[in-house]
Amino acid sequence: MATIMMLTMIGLLLLGFPMMIPLITAAVIGFVMMFDGFGQMGTFIQQMMGGIRPASLIAVPMFILAADIMTRGQSADRLINMVMSFIGHVKGGLAISTATSCTLFGAVSGSTQATVVAVGSPLRPKMLKAGYSDSFTLALIINASDIAFLIPPSIGMIIYGVISETSIAELFIAGIGPGLLILFMFSIYCLIYAYKNDVPTEAKASWKQRALSVRDASWPMMFPVIIVGGIYGGIFSPTEAAAVCVLYAFLLEFVIFRSLKLNDVYRIAKSTGLITAVVFILVAVGNGFSWIISFAQIPQAILESVGVNEAGPVGVLIAICIAFFIACMFVDPIVVILVLTPIFAPAIQSTGLDPVLVGVLITLQVAIGSATPPFGCDIFTAIAIFKRPYLEVIRGTPPFIFMLVAAAGLIIAFPQIALFLRDLAYPQ
Repeated sequence: MATIMMLTMIGLLLLGFPMMIPLITAAVIGFVMMFDGFGQMGTFIQQMMGGIRPASLIAVPMFILAADIMTRGQSADRLINMVMSFIGHVKGGLAISTATSCTLFGAVSGSTQATVVAVGSPLRPKMLKAGYSDSFTLALIINASDIAFLIPPSIGMIIYGVISETSIAELFIAGIGPGLLILFMFSIYCLIYAYKNDVPTEAKASWKQRALSVRDASWPMMFPVIIVGGIYGGIFSPTEAAAVCVLYAFLLEFVIFRSLKLNDVYRIAKSTGLITAVVFILVAVGNGFSWIISFAQIPQAILESVGVNEAGPVGVLIAICIAFFIACMFVDPIVVILVLTPIFAPAIQSTGLDPVLVGVLITLQVAIGSATPPFGCDIFTAIAIFKRPYLEVIRGTPPFIFMLVAAAGLIIAFPQIALFLRDLAYPQ
């Protein structure tokens, strides 16, 4: 049965069907083979609906809506100006500012693709003018944007938390350390690149200009304060934090900055609705698919056949990283989380691994896959936004992928990189 389901999925993908069609078709085939027909199809539909029933999923459209409002407004520009005023004048400062701006906007939006658009659009022309190659610039933007997967709020972590029944609040705070580690690694590489290619520096901002930029960015900087401070201060839950972020984004862009008008609400709501519909369809179908393969004990059979269960905690973590890294190169990250997480659940449970640590590593692999050829979603976002050919977009990615893989290795070797802040906030 597993072979037929897999061949069905591969065949439909090769024929060009969107991911939800191969998933649902394979799941229905598996259901019919197990239950001898369509007589109990209502059970399968109930499992699909159960996938989108958890209240914590309400945070997903809320964070998407907040990110959409900020992307169309002034929040990104104000954050970029603040970062540039402090480090734009150092060697490699423009590139480091780009990476830092991606991290800050990721902490505001939680969306990698929104970060590519919001940060990449204004900073790519500046980097090209300063002497950075386009391949380096594009690679930096799409890979630094993936830090948004780790820095809260992270939609990937929400999906993983729902599927694995892991605390989303703990996942959020555990992603901060790895996100900052990756930013540090990228900054060192930008510094080396600038010295090696003798890239000129930007003019140094005065302290008055810095003070003004901090004042202008103080409003957008409240987003991570609201999310992190509100959740861990016990003021509200992650879901409630998402709703507060929407309200704050609306007040910021429509009332305080006045960068948007009421007639923009329809376009923003429509965009958010379309993205949310796709996400929720994938979650529902993915839950149905996961139920089928779990009921048929396919995950246990796969793990036993490759010997993962006997590999020990470190071996299981390495296997998870490899599987998610490869899968995210070809398939939408949300689908990969939905399909592979239940497969590895038995091995995670049997080895006693911390589900929060596993969630951080899975989210990191999703981030890597989003910018990795051949089908990383951020690659195609960059192609669409910057109108550059595919090969040019991916040419500069290998060093960044190497650093991201190295970060995963460091987290496996030193789990406290991810768990230190979690243990402070939530003593075990």
